[in-house]
Amino acid sequence: MKATLLIDEQVFGDNKLNIFKKIYSKCAVTDFAILLGDYISDEDYVDYDNTLKGRTGWYRLSTSDGDGDVRCLDEAGNVFAGFADRREIGIRPVIPLPPSLKEIKNKNGVYEVEYGEYPQYVVEPFLEAKLEQAYETGNLKKTGKIYTTDSRNWNDYTLPFHAVECEEYEYNSKKYIRIYYKNSNSCKLSNNIQYGIGNYVWLEVSPLKWCVDKKANILVSKNIIASGVRFCDEGKYDGNFKNTEMYMFLNDYFLKEINVNINYQKLTEEEKIIQEKINPYGFKFDEVGEEEIIKGCLESDIPVFLHGLSSEGKSARVKQIDPTCTIIYLRNETPVSLNGKSVYNEKSNKMIDIKPSWLEKIEEKCTKEPDRIHVLFFDEISNALPSIQGMAFNIVLNKEVDGKWQLPENVRIVAAGNELKDSLAANQIAEPLFNRFAHVYIKTTTEKWLSWASQNNIHPTIIAYITYTNGAALRSDYDGIKPNADPRKWEMASKMLYQTKNPEMLRCLVGEDITKEFTEFCKTPQITLEDVINDNYTDEQINNLNLANKYVLVSYLSSVNEENVEKVRSFVAKLGKELLNIFDLLWTRNKEERMEILQELNVTKLILKKEVK
Repeated sequence: MKATLLIDEQVFGDNKLNIFKKIYSKCAVTDFAILLGDYISDEDYVDYDNTLKGRTGWYRLSTSDGDGDVRCLDEAGNVFAGFADRREIGIRPVIPLPPSLKEIKNKNGVYEVEYGEYPQYVVEPFLEAKLEQAYETGNLKKTGKIYTTDSRNWNDYTLPFHAVECEEYEYNSKKYIRIYYKNSNSCKLSNNIQYGIGNYVWLEVSPLKWCVDKKANILVSKNIIASGVRFCDEGKYDGNFKNTEMYMFLNDYFLKEINVNINYQKLTEEEKIIQEKINPYGFKFDEVGEEEIIKGCLESDIPVFLHGLSSEGKSARVKQIDPTCTIIYLRNETPVSLNGKSVYNEKSNKMIDIKPSWLEKIEEKCTKEPDRIHVLFFDEISNALPSIQGMAFNIVLNKEVDGKWQLPENVRIVAAGNELKDSLAANQIAEPLFNRFAHVYIKTTTEKWLSWASQNNIHPTIIAYITYTNGAALRSDYDGIKPNADPRKWEMASKMLYQTKNPEMLRCLVGEDITKEFTEFCKTPQITLEDVINDNYTDEQINNLNLANKYVLVSYLSSVNEENVEKVRSFVAKLGKELLNIFDLLWTRNKEERMEILQELNVTKLILKKEVK
């Protein structure tokens, strides 16, 4: 098995690959490729993906232009001749089609498959802070796995490939790498944070996605997965791809590092028989999270039931999968609104069946987008009356409404509800209905909530407090008598804190005990913003700050204006790197202009360090 790149004829013309008859030649780029120097678009060029992960970049073919240069595609999918020694052009590998791979058909009619794994996308901000802290304190476990990149700068055109290894670390059963930002220009990555020269970035190692072309018997990488590697010397490409540095990188490093069996084509018949006995169905044994299980159920057309407290974001998870999902709040439904009705027509002397409005809406969506999955979401199913649950059961059982109307083929059913012990309004779900679902139990982690909070204007003092308590204050027990804390209550508490500026007001939301602790946490720190700006503090005062004081102080200092942010950041840096990361997140609030200010400060600091050396 050898890796290669696409050639001209596979992408353009009458004989192009089947996949390029259905998708664009332009290609989305991963964060990893951006960090290694790939040139990317200023806007989204991938029409079927409007997220940041859909930004496109440059990538090479393996075709010579006849003058020593290499044919390449730009961010819009147009061909140009790229100098062979340039490093800021991405890599989109091609490999032979392995046997027995499970394919997933996307809405463009192209078969896709996950095969191997590789660093691809940056982690969320608060996870990045935790990973960096664990790294600095030596508390990250190394897996022994490495990923190789070129150590040269993106504009070192005259120097040959020189390998540098990125070690892989394990944290909470997932794998990550830490990499230095090599791109010359600052850039906002898929976590909405602006990075630039001088930053170290954490990326998750995740499954690689490939487009399947059965006729050509190959896999084509769905994304541009790397860059920063010189193709060969300037003006010296004669079309012999095996003599290039790019070929060497793909087959000596990349192919060996994506964690797959690369020798499957060399197996003897006896070895194949043994391998088939061990794993005859080609199973994958990767760990999966809640989101992967939900998506797997939908792809398999299995109804899925999401369990969890009312504050766990069950509806939000469904909307992430299908933003236009049809939601039916079952506790508010009547037999007529759920199942439709029959009315007497005097002219025809017959009964006429009238569909429920939700069915008409979802039929319209499914007709307009027949190749896309549309979710029918039964929310609060456990709070519905048993009679309404029974009607919902008929819909779940046969995907049929009142025995009259069949749901469209591309409808998938999701339900959500609360447990009896967690909700006074919940009813027992009948066993036949319960057994028709796959069941996923949702619990929002502290990291996920903090990441969400930092992007949704949650009051910085609340973020600091939840971080300080290591998530212990995110929830408290519900007894049906006194207020308790949960993720949704803290969102409400943030609104009240912004409006009233009085922490004592929060006892009506999160309870008296937590409010008392939070109020103590919020008490004015010994050092004020004015003290920091005017250098009106001593090292002894800093040393006397306990951890709670430091978190509150960082939260308080995040209100500094652009004019004084550099001075305040220098002060916060004395409190520790993790607190500086938290300050940056609180101060920027995902505002692009503020991210650019911090980026300029980091670049200036790096230049000054070099000048001192």
